[in-house]
Amino acid sequence: MNMAKNYQTESAQNSKEDSKNKHLTIKQLTQEVGGGLTPRMVRHYHKLGLVPEAERSEGNYRLYTDKSVQHLRRIVALKSQGFQLEHIQKLLATYPESDNFDSLTTQLQQQYQSVIEQLSRLRKTASALEGLLGRDKHCQRIQAEAIAELRHLEIESTLGTKKLEQLWQGLDAACDAHPEDLSESLQQLLPDLSNKNEIERDLLGKLVLASGDVSLVDFIRLSQNAIASARNALKNNCEIFVDVPPVCAALDHTRTAHLSTKVNILIDDPHIHSVDEAENKFWQHQELHEGLKQLTPGCVLIIGYAPSVLISALKLIEQQQIQPSLIIGMPIGFSHASAAKRRLMASGVDYITTLGTIGGGLLAAVALNSLMESLIKKPDCHCYLGKGNYNS
Repeated sequence: MNMAKNYQTESAQNSKEDSKNKHLTIKQLTQEVGGGLTPRMVRHYHKLGLVPEAERSEGNYRLYTDKSVQHLRRIVALKSQGFQLEHIQKLLATYPESDNFDSLTTQLQQQYQSVIEQLSRLRKTASALEGLLGRDKHCQRIQAEAIAELRHLEIESTLGTKKLEQLWQGLDAACDAHPEDLSESLQQLLPDLSNKNEIERDLLGKLVLASGDVSLVDFIRLSQNAIASARNALKNNCEIFVDVPPVCAALDHTRTAHLSTKVNILIDDPHIHSVDEAENKFWQHQELHEGLKQLTPGCVLIIGYAPSVLISALKLIEQQQIQPSLIIGMPIGFSHASAAKRRLMASGVDYITTLGTIGGGLLAAVALNSLMESLIKKPDCHCYLGKGNYNS
C-alpha cells in the first residue's frame, strides 16, 4: 500500500515537472499569457531584447517554457499600468541592489520628465484643436473661415506665423459677440457617450467643465450602482460627510437644504487650504480617526483632499464598522491618492472616483452637486442661509 502511495506521489511530481518543462508554440504561449498578447507582439519583444530568444524546434519553430509565460505576464501587467516598453525593459533587467536601484530610479525620473514634456506638447495641440473645434453655432462661420485659411497658411515663414496670430485674434474677436454655449461646445469635443445614461452623461459633462479638461472623461470611474445608490440615499435624507471645509463650501447648499441632508465636516479647521495641511491634521489628531467611526449608515462620504482619510475609511468598511451608501473619492496626491482609489474600487462599496493623481475638492463637490441636480431643480430661494444645514 505504501509502495502504491509512493508511486502515485512520484507520478504526480513527475507530471508537475513535465508540465513545467512542457514546450509551447508561440500561439500556445499567447493563449496561456492572455491579456491581448499576440504572436506579432512577442516577435517584436524579441527584436527589442525585452524577451530572451527562445529555443528552436527541429522545424525552426520557437519553443517556450513556463518561465517565458511568467516573464510575458509581467510585461503585460506592467503595460496595463501604463509603463512603456523602455521602462519595462529597465525594470525587468535591473536587480534591487543599492547601486542598481539608484541608477534605475534616476533613469525612470528622466523618462518621467520626458513623458511629461510629451504630455505638455500634446496638451498644447489639444488646446489648439479645442479652440478651433469647440465652437458653438454662432461661431461656425468664423470656424469655417479659419479652417480654410489654415489649409493655405505658410506656417514655416515669419509671415506665416504672423498670419497665424492674426487668425487666432480673429477667432477670439468672435467671443465678444455672444456668451459661449458651453453645452454645445462640449458636444463638439466629448467622446461618444451614447452608452451612458442621461444622468451619467450630465455628471461627466459637469466634471469636464469644472476641470477644463475633456480628457478627464477617460479617468473617471463609477461603480455599476453608484448613481442609483446616491439618489436613493439623498431621497432618504442621508447625511453627507466631507473631509475638509473647502469641499463643504463647494457644495450646492440650496439643494442640500431642500433635500434635508445634513453636511458634516470631518476635519473642521477653517485654516485647512491644502492637501498636506489636511493630511498632517488628520494624522496628528487621533480624534479625527475616531470621528470616521461616527459616520451614519447609508451616508454619502466625499473626500476631495486627504488620501489618508479615504484609506482609513476603507479600513473601517473592511472591519464592518461603517456602511456608507456611496463614496466620492477624489483625493489629491502622487502615491497615496492612487493607492487609496485602487483600494476604493476593490472595496465593494459604491463609488465615484478618478484614476491616478487627478482629483480635488471641487471635482468631488461637483459630482455630488450633479447628482442632487438630477433629483431637484434649482430652487429660486436662499432659504439655506437660515437653516444652518451643515455641522462639524
